[in-house]
Amino acid sequence: MNDAIFSQIDFGPLREFIDIDDITDISYTNGGQLWLKSLSKGVYRVERPEINNALVEKLAFQCSNVMGKTFNMAHPFLDAESTELRLNFIHDSIATNGIALVIRKTPAKIRLNRDKLIKEEYVSADLLDFLLNCVQGHANIIVSGETGSGKTELVKYLASATKENEKIITIEDTLELHLDRIFPHRDIVAMKTNNIASYSEVLVTCMRQNPIWILLSEVRSAEAVMAVRNSISSGHHIISTIHSDRAALIPMRMYSLIESNIDVEQFITTIHRYVQIGIYVKGYMSEKLGRFQREIMEICEFYVDENNKPQVNTIYQKTLDGKFTLNNPTKYLRSYLAIQGVILDEDLFHLNNKAEDTIETL
Repeated sequence: MNDAIFSQIDFGPLREFIDIDDITDISYTNGGQLWLKSLSKGVYRVERPEINNALVEKLAFQCSNVMGKTFNMAHPFLDAESTELRLNFIHDSIATNGIALVIRKTPAKIRLNRDKLIKEEYVSADLLDFLLNCVQGHANIIVSGETGSGKTELVKYLASATKENEKIITIEDTLELHLDRIFPHRDIVAMKTNNIASYSEVLVTCMRQNPIWILLSEVRSAEAVMAVRNSISSGHHIISTIHSDRAALIPMRMYSLIESNIDVEQFITTIHRYVQIGIYVKGYMSEKLGRFQREIMEICEFYVDENNKPQVNTIYQKTLDGKFTLNNPTKYLRSYLAIQGVILDEDLFHLNNKAEDTIETL
């Protein structure tokens, strides 16, 4: 949707929540319930009697008119998107307890910074430096987590650590990264897939643009999985996201999305060969901190050993009771980064453990 036209839409009392930077999602359901998701409080309900079915229906009517689309029983779903807002309506012929609306805010800013990440216990300084070294060393990184866990925000922060002269292409089906607007001075191409330009077609064009980095939106389809595989196997470097509740399970989660009979062992080995780092980030209500907390709970290193077997080195893993394990990166990751000019100490985390790195065999 054209931003100039979009700005003229009357959001009424919903505007209050759109203008609060801390709020990331607004959900209207069940004939009058208003639920908000914020960075500091998580998900919570507010009472606003003036935000009702009539208001949401009026908003849907405005959006459908601007977009030249129909929203009724015959066309019960409506999507509207601007640069920093994404709206989804469900007609009351489908949502039988009343029209439903979700507003997702995708501001062109990076909410995370080093001080915030460390102060709010999102990640330790040592682990943060390790991840930034991985970006500097062109490691391929996939961030996993549930909806609302902050995957995209972490990807934006990691992308900010790429070198100024390294070309970035973002490929998304819904625009959320906005790196071209955050870094207007950099060589960045923002590409959006649709029903005309598929992931595969966009990726072919992307390769001809000679990027160093390809940032793919969430991997949630077979086409997206193949785009990731084709990107990394062609020598480009990627940062992407996926839904998974463990970093170590990212390769298998990718395989589960494929709609073909590709050999599982061959596919998993390929992912372990070309994806170096998996991260699992979680959002939850912390009793200890008394607030909603987003935190990196697991960092894994993927590699293929001398016997061509896929392996996982769990570099960091934390449970909700506060217990954690920590292992140094293996020689495989250290060698990969060294080729890119990033040198890591063998005992990076000062574990004083000269034994072979702890690994998990798949």
